[in-house]
Amino acid sequence: MTNPLDDAFPDLTTAQLERLEAYGHVEQLATDAFLIREGEVYTHFDVILDGQVDVLRHDTVSREDTVIASHGAGRFLGELGLLTGQRAFLRLRTSRPTTLRRLNLDEFRQLSVSDPDIGDLAFSAFVARRELLKGKAAASSLRVVGSRFSKLVLELRSWLRHQQIAHTWIDLDSEEVREVRDFLNALGIGPADTPVVITSTAVLRTPTVGELAEHLGLTYQPSEGRVYDLVVVGAGPAGLASAVYGASEGLDTLLLDRVGVGGQAGASSRIENYVGFPTGISGGDLVERAALQAQRLGAHINSPCEVVAVHPVCEGYRLTLTDGAEIITRSVIAALGVQYRKLPIDGMERFEGNGVYYAATDLEARVCGTGPVTVVGGGNSAGQAALYLAREAQVTIAIRGDDLTKSMSAYLIDRIEQSPNITVDVHSEVVALHGGKHLESITVRSNASGDSTDRECVGVFCFVGAVPFTDWLGDFVALDARGFVLTDSDVVRGPAFSPLPYETSRPGFFAVGDVRARSTKRVAAAVGEGSSAVRSVHERLAVGG
Repeated sequence: MTNPLDDAFPDLTTAQLERLEAYGHVEQLATDAFLIREGEVYTHFDVILDGQVDVLRHDTVSREDTVIASHGAGRFLGELGLLTGQRAFLRLRTSRPTTLRRLNLDEFRQLSVSDPDIGDLAFSAFVARRELLKGKAAASSLRVVGSRFSKLVLELRSWLRHQQIAHTWIDLDSEEVREVRDFLNALGIGPADTPVVITSTAVLRTPTVGELAEHLGLTYQPSEGRVYDLVVVGAGPAGLASAVYGASEGLDTLLLDRVGVGGQAGASSRIENYVGFPTGISGGDLVERAALQAQRLGAHINSPCEVVAVHPVCEGYRLTLTDGAEIITRSVIAALGVQYRKLPIDGMERFEGNGVYYAATDLEARVCGTGPVTVVGGGNSAGQAALYLAREAQVTIAIRGDDLTKSMSAYLIDRIEQSPNITVDVHSEVVALHGGKHLESITVRSNASGDSTDRECVGVFCFVGAVPFTDWLGDFVALDARGFVLTDSDVVRGPAFSPLPYETSRPGFFAVGDVRARSTKRVAAAVGEGSSAVRSVHERLAVGG
């Protein structure tokens, strides 16, 4: 078994150091010189030829620096922020005179292609370092402080997790927060001002995910005159596959998502029928790996970043974002997927994020604890959620039909029937929610008898229906009666336009995954569509749109 520290902090061999001489330049630094401070963007792949560099965490509360690690000759610096563009949350400072070989990002990408031995080693180390940082003192460089029952806390933590950003959550409902409470009181921050996010450079009061992303340098930054080859809208499995293949095949690729990387698959606790993972894989892990793969190959990923309008231009298409920024691209792949329907219950919004959820990951499971909880829906996502939650909680699956066989895979049904913690409640629907600060009970009505009963419940997990994310398209492309995007054989052909596979009624505008009419609603199918569509993009660009 390999040592995680060896994976995170490998020493370059003499042969590798010699090959690096063809890249970058040599720079000498004096003692106590900063390579980067928190809040800055790290733009170089630095290899230490001589000397020592310390990795420091600066504590906003105590104003002290803590040494996280020290690196000497033969080591290289940096982590995933070099690829994602995230602002640094740690400091790098020399502790004695130091000589570096410095490669800018373009030189590092060139090295990764021409010398995969070093490129693979560096990328694996970056991933390992980020994992180590999550469980060490470095995670305290970004702290989310707020109640476990706050919808905004859940949104912030979910986004940080999918972005692979090391952080610490401090629950204000816990008794062990005296130091932080004192710090917040000194700043004049009361309960109404929470949640707050404490970083190495600022204290953000009730920030939205977008505001936090902007603070960390992960929002889209317009570049005047730039025309992308491909913009992918939606970062679920289909969109991520498009970004991976687009970047790997030389297209200048940008991936945008209105919420964050993952889509519905990212909210799945476990996917057990995806080829190549015999013991299953969590949706979060799958999409996080895909995002890293896309970024390593050169794709740019920005979220939250919502497209609100699209217009044709001579170069291809102009996409307008919520903040008014505009992006010009030669082609577009729409991959925004679908969202689960909300239950038609009065006061539903009041409990969203503090009792009503549309995902079942460890974040939601920890809030609900041992339950009891109710999963609404009879599809595979509902089954996976129920099995995951049943590890700790008592789970009821509420369906309007008479059994699960019409909409759920057999392997999930078998496991549900064998679980002592799951009950299937047929011919039933949740009609009311009750509680104060958070959900405490629900009213369930039997569609067979008409009778209603109140039940204790701390979490309702909704996995019913599927509404496509196509509002931003309006009537720009042809849609079916339910709002799903029509492509290729479903599009009316004309003498001047014969749509390619996955192409919509607009040349150079494609749709893949769940948002596409008649698509197969499976992760593997979405990945296949996303990757295959890139071939059609190449073909369309080759003939000039």
